[in-house]
Amino acid sequence: MDPTNRQILNILQADGRVSMTVLGKKVSLSVPAVTVRVRKLEDQGIIKGYKAEIDNVKIDKPVQAFVLMKTHRCKAFREFCRENPLVIECHRLTGEYSYLVKIVTKSYELLEGFIDSSMEYGEPLTMMNLSSPVSNKVI
Repeated sequence: MDPTNRQILNILQADGRVSMTVLGKKVSLSVPAVTVRVRKLEDQGIIKGYKAEIDNVKIDKPVQAFVLMKTHRCKAFREFCRENPLVIECHRLTGEYSYLVKIVTKSYELLEGFIDSSMEYGEPLTMMNLSSPVSNKVI
């Protein structure tokens, strides 16, 4: 990975909607040259996609929690998380807990329902998110 590609990645992480014209100017490349580099980064799987960052509070989902799960039913729990609309992230872990699940919802009652349902798969430990002073940091 050369310095120009790193610079391209930094810019795209900060603003995935930047035009190829602006991106090319920022990294001192022509539009065709920067477009080729971006396409190669996409083809190599380095750039996996482009997404909008959503403010959960403004879409009436102010409750954010993290659930650590101890389970021996990993496959079933993964499927449960894939199908549950409250789950926005699920990470496999090493150590005492098998998974870290990020939940976003509009009410504590819905969170409680998730916790109750998840007990079928193991032992959940829930932590409420108070704030996120660092998020979506550029890699």
